[in-house]
Amino acid sequence: MRMEKKRNQIVELTGRLPLFSGAAAGHPVAAIRRLAGDGSQRQFYRVRMADGSFLVAVFPAGGQRPERDEARSAWLIGRHLFQKGVPVPRPLAFAEDSGLLLIEDLGDVRLFDLARKDGGSGAALMEYYRQAVRALVHMQIEGGRGFDVSWCWQTPRYDRRLMLERESGYFLQALCGDFLRLETPGPELHNEFNDIADHAGRAPAHFFLHRDFQSRNLMIRDGVIRIIDFQGGRLGPLAYDLASLLIDPYVRLPGEAQDELLNEYLRELHRYLPYDAGQFRDEYFHLALQRNMQALGAFAFLGCRRGKADFLEFVRPALYSLHILLAGQSTRNYPRLLQLVERCLDSLPAHGL
Repeated sequence: MRMEKKRNQIVELTGRLPLFSGAAAGHPVAAIRRLAGDGSQRQFYRVRMADGSFLVAVFPAGGQRPERDEARSAWLIGRHLFQKGVPVPRPLAFAEDSGLLLIEDLGDVRLFDLARKDGGSGAALMEYYRQAVRALVHMQIEGGRGFDVSWCWQTPRYDRRLMLERESGYFLQALCGDFLRLETPGPELHNEFNDIADHAGRAPAHFFLHRDFQSRNLMIRDGVIRIIDFQGGRLGPLAYDLASLLIDPYVRLPGEAQDELLNEYLRELHRYLPYDAGQFRDEYFHLALQRNMQALGAFAFLGCRRGKADFLEFVRPALYSLHILLAGQSTRNYPRLLQLVERCLDSLPAHGL
């Protein structure tokens, strides 16, 4: 889509803002600047209004039905979460025909940036993480209440089929097969994948699941954590999003910090509902395995198929994280998966990673 057409669409949609109460309501567009989209195929633009206020315009990756459905989910889920008091960007306007979405501009500082910044304060970083954990609990509990699965553009729920196809299967195909060219393992490994999914699937799954709750999707604005990229949300279990945050290969939190934040999460969760801590930790282990495999598949796919080579640098830390989870477990062992992870690590030097 040509920039002139996009600008016209933005100008036309900002003209509707008085219907929605936004800071930029009633003011003309002064400037538009393209923003980086990280792993997303969507296109992001920062829009400066004539009064000096800002908002962000989000265009779908293309004009086909799936992309427009994703944009619709971002609008509907965003409105739901915002109304529930979840710290997401304020949704301002949506054009159903084009999929153009206008939202509050949260600036440029992500939790990822703070974590990677040289000389950053460890104490300040951990406070942001504690704040993120508390916001996560609120989002999961309140966001799950009144959530309409018709808003979802992918699957309405996180279930066993998704785990086997889009997580362990994704890991096996995109990373082990397509990227590392390893031989397909035998049925023993698939039995382990089934066992992991069986255990993960026992967790109650009526909560709001973000499914990509990690440091690059957490913005910091005026000292407050704000959550973005929730359009893939659906109903699911609690521990998955916490695992996404704690084993996030972008940051590589030390084990002690992960333990502290898991305990903080449980304290906050108990303010909302009773939940057996031992049961939660077992669910966390299996869902962390699922999340870790999903992330590895995504890094390989984005790096190889989408040409976003920067994501390949996170393959090694993600494999280390998966190895730590598997090697440190004394009650439930997955030896075939552990062996495969070790083979993956051994094969990485040839790829310069």
